[in-house]
Amino acid sequence: MIKIFKTFGGYIEIPILQKGCWINVIQPTPDEIQRLSKDFQLPGDTINDILDVDERPRIEFDEEWSLIIMRIPIASTNNSVPFHTVPLGIYLAENFTLTLCLQNNEILPLEQSSPFREQYSQITDVINFILRLFLRTGNMYLKYLKQINQMTGLIEQDLERSIKNKELNKLLKMEKCLVYFITSIKANDIVLARLKNSKKIITEINEDLLEDAFIENKQALEMAQIYSDIQSGMMDAFASVISNNLNVVMKQLTLISIILMIPTLIASIFGMNVPNFMENSSLALPSIIVFSLLFSFLGVIIFRRRQWF
Repeated sequence: MIKIFKTFGGYIEIPILQKGCWINVIQPTPDEIQRLSKDFQLPGDTINDILDVDERPRIEFDEEWSLIIMRIPIASTNNSVPFHTVPLGIYLAENFTLTLCLQNNEILPLEQSSPFREQYSQITDVINFILRLFLRTGNMYLKYLKQINQMTGLIEQDLERSIKNKELNKLLKMEKCLVYFITSIKANDIVLARLKNSKKIITEINEDLLEDAFIENKQALEMAQIYSDIQSGMMDAFASVISNNLNVVMKQLTLISIILMIPTLIASIFGMNVPNFMENSSLALPSIIVFSLLFSFLGVIIFRRRQWF
């Protein structure tokens, strides 16, 4: 989908290109990709780079345009990892600024193309717009990190009683999310530092907004690293917990088998086709049953005193 706005605030949507406008492109179709190349003169390799899910954040300069690629967090809707990151490209031309992402996201959502509608004044400065994107991305990383922490807490409760690998696999997916986040946040931080020192794009910068973007990015990185370290130790501990829970179950099953073996042994002895002193007694069967129950009960008491049960 391609939407063209008069300013970065996303207040007024316009049908055609105007000087200083902002173009937001989310999940482009093949026809829309051709339009980007034909109508907006975007290089084909630049479009392919931004739409590459594994593209790394970077800044690229040309005589007529500049390109900034950052990685933003995405909440997954499939059954794989709950969160991952995708590239968001910011293409700066002389007459317009274009943002391009291959998936719908909370940074620049389709239903509300700009995250800055709550601002009372329209945003006309492209640098201010870019810094706000970095700031919002840092906030979104923090939001998703809190959700990952909550989901991990629920998995921990299940792991304490589990003897299966299902919960451990869920914890592994949380760890993969954190690895994605750490890698992307570090790369975004490098891009933000290069953006600060770039003389081609920036002539006058909002120092407070830049500092806020750095702080949010750094806080998100520290939280992701802390959660990752905790989960790494947690996975080792809970792997041992699952193994221990399985040993307890196997121990209980073995004790039950031993208890059941006692009446089986007694019945087998008296069921042999050989003479014994009870073959003509009418009390033979009740006596055998009583002896079996008595010895089984005695075995349970012995195991209880040894705290094996």
